[in-house]
Amino acid sequence: MPSSRTLIASNTLGSNASSVTFSSIPSTYKDLVLRLSARTTASSTINLVVITPNGTPSASFIRLRGSGSSASSSSSTGESTWYTGLVSGNTATANTFGSIEVYIPNYASVANRVYSTFAVQENNNAVAYIDNYAGLDSQTAALSSFTIYDGTFSTNFVAGSSFFLYGLKNS
Repeated sequence: MPSSRTLIASNTLGSNASSVTFSSIPSTYKDLVLRLSARTTASSTINLVVITPNGTPSASFIRLRGSGSSASSSSSTGESTWYTGLVSGNTATANTFGSIEVYIPNYASVANRVYSTFAVQENNNAVAYIDNYAGLDSQTAALSSFTIYDGTFSTNFVAGSSFFLYGLKNS
């Protein structure tokens, strides 16, 4: 298991932005970890966050979700983005952000790529959600860049949202 973590890049938004891109990702690490704390301008309490990796993905996933009062699961194939989980939308409790961690092992490999996520959406006075995704992307290009969007591609991440990309090496 990789154990040496290095910050590759970070971005804390000073103003609203429709997306965040990490590019020129070096291939010198074993695995990648993306951590984000975000809120969107979506007119809802929740908003899905997706990642578009370089190349043309054909991703499949299975999702487990809990809300404190119920649990559900779903799956999908042939997706053009990686689903990662929910963050808080504009009608969630003021100044609450959702958190997502995406783990991408063997990201520089030219074989099928897997990823897993853990996400928590916050809303202090109502239902909040926890998501876990396990995904498989069948593209065979090494991952050298990706862009993070809200799932509708029509709203923004709010100022103060932060994004951190780490490389993990074997110790």
